[in-house]
Amino acid sequence: MPRWLNAALDYIPRWLEFQLRIHEQPGCAFAIAYKGRLLAEGAFGYADLGKRTPLTARHRFRVASHSKTFAATALLKLREARRLRLDDPVGRYVDGLHPQLARATLAELLSHGSGVVRDGPDSGQFVGRRPFLSEAELRADLKAPPPLRRNARFKYSNHGYGLLGLVVQAVTGEPYVSWLRREVIDAAGLGETLADGPPPSRTPLAMGHSWTQPVGRRVVIPGDYSTNAIAAAAGVISTAADLVRFFQQLSPQAKTSLLSVASRREMIRRHWREPDSTVERFYGLGVMSGSVAQWDWFGHSGGLQGYITRTYVLPRQDLALSVLTNAVDGLALPWIEGAVQILRAFAAKGAPSATTRSWTGRWWTLWNPIDLVPTARRVLVARPDLLNPFLDASEIQVKGRNAGRIVLAAGGAHYGEPARLGRNEVRLGGTRYRAERAVAREMASRYR
Repeated sequence: MPRWLNAALDYIPRWLEFQLRIHEQPGCAFAIAYKGRLLAEGAFGYADLGKRTPLTARHRFRVASHSKTFAATALLKLREARRLRLDDPVGRYVDGLHPQLARATLAELLSHGSGVVRDGPDSGQFVGRRPFLSEAELRADLKAPPPLRRNARFKYSNHGYGLLGLVVQAVTGEPYVSWLRREVIDAAGLGETLADGPPPSRTPLAMGHSWTQPVGRRVVIPGDYSTNAIAAAAGVISTAADLVRFFQQLSPQAKTSLLSVASRREMIRRHWREPDSTVERFYGLGVMSGSVAQWDWFGHSGGLQGYITRTYVLPRQDLALSVLTNAVDGLALPWIEGAVQILRAFAAKGAPSATTRSWTGRWWTLWNPIDLVPTARRVLVARPDLLNPFLDASEIQVKGRNAGRIVLAAGGAHYGEPARLGRNEVRLGGTRYRAERAVAREMASRYR
């Protein structure tokens, strides 16, 4: 394992924990794997704010649309067994569909190119107003004409993946959830993953939480329900550790996997570009993809009432990351991308050296905190309050045990000025940063 990776793994949890604190989020769990091996995992905050139950890495989360990647793996596994073909029309396996939808292929459904409705005429199941659709209710919705013609553009659809669950049932002759559990989840060695809820009793489950508005406080949203006929789109319950184990198996470089290399390449190939989006993202077969800091990723997101989750695989770096949050305003997306920025910075600048290693710690002024983050040749002045802590970070060249010079900085910062590391404070130019408690006492005594 490269030395820089150890340094990044030391900083990422400290940054995430601080982010949770300043954004006043209920909880966050994370995991990071390298070449299929779990390197780091952790959890901060609460599994249930109402009961003040501490969150642990063993708590399960509703990971919502991560389920689509599991469903796509199921379809591709059946394809490899020659029990179906991806260019088969879905009407070959499921009857009663609108004729236009019946002609859509399995590949079009997997890539969200079938034109089928997103959630049907009543999506109250995603805001807690009704139970998730039964099979009969799903089939009734699928008798209506699709909003778009097939293969016209990317159009995300939970109903489309619910329909793929019916295809698996038709091909295997057993319920989708039980087949997925045995042939995908168990086969992949995932001991903390369920195909759907409700989870067995005594299974640690992180509760979801609302935003603070409009009630004026967060309310607890139980996650112990079944998604019924939408399980292929949103049913999976898992941990961050299991998600990185599973998704890294889908990398073409993975040495062990449920799928062939050809199937894995087809999954992550960019079939569609997401239209009308300010962020460039793509979709393959049950897999999203994009890039952060010039590092390509594939993975998936998840969002159910009370939960926002995200998993990335960085195939060229042999890394996988998962960040799970249990609130509707959870910051799983910016936090996982911030973690990638941290990894990218350490990969470029290297692990701390004997010269820089002692320049570390978190320091404060009234304005903001800074983290001194040592790398191979320089010390970065990070901002742990930012979603990318290394954005426009100043850099210190160490001149002695406690003395340095700021050799890189934005125009409004302290470029060219001295830096000094003391026992109780850090000086950057004329600004003195001190320990959090000292600054808190100073502010409390000075201001009402």
